[in-house]
Amino acid sequence: MKIRKAVITAAARGEDQRALPLQRLFDRDGVSRSALAIIVGEAVGAGIEEVCVVVAPGDEAAYAAAAGEYAARLTFVPQPEALGYGHALHCAASFTGDEPFLHMVGDHIFVRDGDRNVAQQVVALAEAQGCSVSAVKATRETDLPLYGAIGAQRIANSSDTYVIEQVREKPTPTEAEQYLIVPGLRSGYYLCFFGIHVLTPLVMTLLGEQVAAPAAGTITGRIELSPVLNHLAAAERYLAVEVSGFRCPIDIPYGLFTAQLGLALAGSGRDQVLSIICDHLSRRALAGEIK
Repeated sequence: MKIRKAVITAAARGEDQRALPLQRLFDRDGVSRSALAIIVGEAVGAGIEEVCVVVAPGDEAAYAAAAGEYAARLTFVPQPEALGYGHALHCAASFTGDEPFLHMVGDHIFVRDGDRNVAQQVVALAEAQGCSVSAVKATRETDLPLYGAIGAQRIANSSDTYVIEQVREKPTPTEAEQYLIVPGLRSGYYLCFFGIHVLTPLVMTLLGEQVAAPAAGTITGRIELSPVLNHLAAAERYLAVEVSGFRCPIDIPYGLFTAQLGLALAGSGRDQVLSIICDHLSRRALAGEIK
């Protein structure tokens, strides 16, 4: 299975969220880039040739400008109505066709912890195993309201790969404890989505069924992705991999700050940033502000 295409969902309707992919950060090499360019660069680094960005109508020109040197690789598809995350992904169905594809969310910055970027890790496993793969990370129970989570069984003789059995969107702690316990994971932690997936064409088929008959799958009329991924787990082999790296959601308070700090500490500016942080903390301690 060869992964050539990627879909990035960035069709938020709020003005603040729509501007997030346009925000500039310094990447690992100390180069100023937009968040969108950093995310597209992650995909290109995993061997992706073509990228579709699902946007709110009218955002195409601004996003193309923000993509910088990657603009020529991009296809923009508008989501006409804000009908949910799954609906936004399905807007790219014509782009993906009958091919498997990499999917990345447009409001996360991904920081690798090792030689391979996070998207590379997911793509490599999907191509080797010939099935859908989602990146996951062991996540504290207190952060469950932020992510989709899975119930899974660890593959024998593997430390980081799981067969997914269930998918739940932003489960409550009670729901997670009942359905999403993963043997071997420490107490109070669950495997939550990282924001990077490789998905087979069946996902677009299942989403298409929901788009055609939304009342069959949702009360609100919004088409979400997690219920479809839950169906995927029942229909075909679907793996999760605990990736080496971390995710920085930029749509939460201090998200952009956290992303910039993560990129800096993982890159060429590490010593300079550590020096600035130590100097700041030292001055605050001398002023009696830190006890």
